[in-house]
Amino acid sequence: MKKAFITGITGQDGSYLSEFLLEKGYEVHGLIRRSSTFNTGRIDHIYRDLHQENNKLFLHYGDISDSSNLSKLLYRIQPSEVYHLAAQSHVRTSFDIPEYTGDISGLGTVRILEAVREVTPKARFYQAGSSEMFGRAKEFPQNEKTPFHPRSPYAIAKTYAHWITANYRESYGIFACNGILFNHESPRRGETFVTRKITRAAVRIKMGLQDKLYLGNLEAMRDWGYAPEYVEAMWLMLQQNEADDYVIATGESHSVKEFLLEAFRILDLDAEKHVQIDPRYFRPCEVDKLLGDASKAGQKLGWLPKTTFHDLVRLMIDADMAELEQKHTEHASELPIPEEKH
Repeated sequence: MKKAFITGITGQDGSYLSEFLLEKGYEVHGLIRRSSTFNTGRIDHIYRDLHQENNKLFLHYGDISDSSNLSKLLYRIQPSEVYHLAAQSHVRTSFDIPEYTGDISGLGTVRILEAVREVTPKARFYQAGSSEMFGRAKEFPQNEKTPFHPRSPYAIAKTYAHWITANYRESYGIFACNGILFNHESPRRGETFVTRKITRAAVRIKMGLQDKLYLGNLEAMRDWGYAPEYVEAMWLMLQQNEADDYVIATGESHSVKEFLLEAFRILDLDAEKHVQIDPRYFRPCEVDKLLGDASKAGQKLGWLPKTTFHDLVRLMIDADMAELEQKHTEHASELPIPEEKH
């Protein structure tokens, strides 16, 4: 049985990757941070299914800032594959906490690479890169040979992580791959990310629970895909004969405004009545357009995107609507039954 170790297992990608690997028969180990509140919501349903045969998930407390603990965990687990997804991953927030972002999203990669080199050098390693590394790109679409021009502390940290991963591959012969993933969304996307912020607010407005949605730059254009498809690409990278770097994208670019209008159209809402621009959500340094070329992944990995932009928006709307309706039903069932008056 193959063993996988996943940092960032409680995030969107980590939860989908866990499901994917468990279905493949892996034993999956995940790193989680100790918190005073439960932070495993995206993987709780996997625990409920642990009685199934060949379905093994183990969680370990730790932090990507603690190198000694990472080494101890890898020594105990002896994974055949390591997926490094943990990061401070919110671009706008990285301007507010640049030092922390650099430590976690940049130096965190060095810490786990060192643990792999010292403890499990034969393990295959995946580094979660980002299209934000291209920043103010001068080439469209962007591929593996496009120069990076990062425009945020987050993107700069990810660029460092990208090159240190390549350096460990070249210096020590570690099977290390960089996945340069363009934006990928799902119903499990964090509520502070613009796509989920839009779909969640649209549903609440439709249900009469919210009136206004405040957004920043509506003209920013991104290449949006569906997260479960992107985690398959991560796995495919580690199944190849040679380690390499790959862009994963749909090849289509849409603006935040397009995403917004599509979400409101699905619910028959007028965006002009409910959406307001708030300067607080603008970045100090904007990235205007990102568009990926995943032809290398198609040729070498056999990977292709399947979910269209419009289907992605709809499935996120449908999931948020179902979640809200379920909460409404549960709340109604908890209300006391009024006494009958005679």
